[in-house]
Amino acid sequence: MTEDANGEPKTCETKTCEPRTEPLSAAPQHASAAALVLVSTPIGNLKDFSPRARDTLAGVDAILCEDTRTSAVLLRAWDIKTKLIALHEHNEESRVPGLIAAMQNGARYALISDAGTPLVSDPGYRLVRAAIEAGLIVGGIPGPNAAVLALTLSGLPPHPFLFSGFLPVKSGARTAALTRLRNAEASGLSATLIFYEAPHRLAEFLADAALVFGARPAAVCRELSKHYEEVRRGSLPDLAAHYQTHAARGEITVVIGPAPDEPTSAETLDGALAAALAQMSLKDAVNAVAAATGLAKKQVYARALEVKRE
Repeated sequence: MTEDANGEPKTCETKTCEPRTEPLSAAPQHASAAALVLVSTPIGNLKDFSPRARDTLAGVDAILCEDTRTSAVLLRAWDIKTKLIALHEHNEESRVPGLIAAMQNGARYALISDAGTPLVSDPGYRLVRAAIEAGLIVGGIPGPNAAVLALTLSGLPPHPFLFSGFLPVKSGARTAALTRLRNAEASGLSATLIFYEAPHRLAEFLADAALVFGARPAAVCRELSKHYEEVRRGSLPDLAAHYQTHAARGEITVVIGPAPDEPTSAETLDGALAAALAQMSLKDAVNAVAAATGLAKKQVYARALEVKRE
């Protein structure tokens, strides 16, 4: 359906009104010509794998993967015979030069992670940067991603969102990272927050998050696309209490709602100023915090001078 000059709906009568489509067998030029193709793989259900992704993995010279044993399961399920090469955080730096040289000589590789979209909390960034700097074409096959799926299932505002991946393992460092996000919110950040977490640390993560963010709405998304998929929604304290007595299993994504609109307290103003002054000049920090809080620049400037002296 399209509209005429008066904005009224009209029916398409010619082929020019039809949407442009490509045959299923056609591959975008940049992907077919790419020396390195980033291919998204299922995050649980092996049926969540596109025909284009399958054809790409079957057609490259080798597949770069985190764990050859994990990726072999996917390849067997889809009858893909391509050679697997391990590329993980422990060997990526040493292997990149050889892989770049091979691609410059005509080799074509696919890069996959154990599950989901490559580079998202997974190895591969060094290789991609090196390929780009070498002038090689890098393409991609989109597909499953746990963070985006959890966001859409959480019932929390879908955009804007901020993905932080895995936070530090130890509680002190994790709380510090969460506090930096809270200070950024005090300076004007308003976004739904997304994290990955290991099941044995989930209760501690939620307790730390509740300490920093308070009784904010959140969701714990577990085993997405798998048989035991679960999305539990509630406040951070309630979720922390639940998982304190109910051990979680599987792959976990935590989604936390954005900061609520609230009057700016003296404590919040000081936190916002401290965070801004650590990264900006006095003038820029005052402008940023005044814009974020709605307070008069004169008031913010006076307090900024005091914070700076302290």
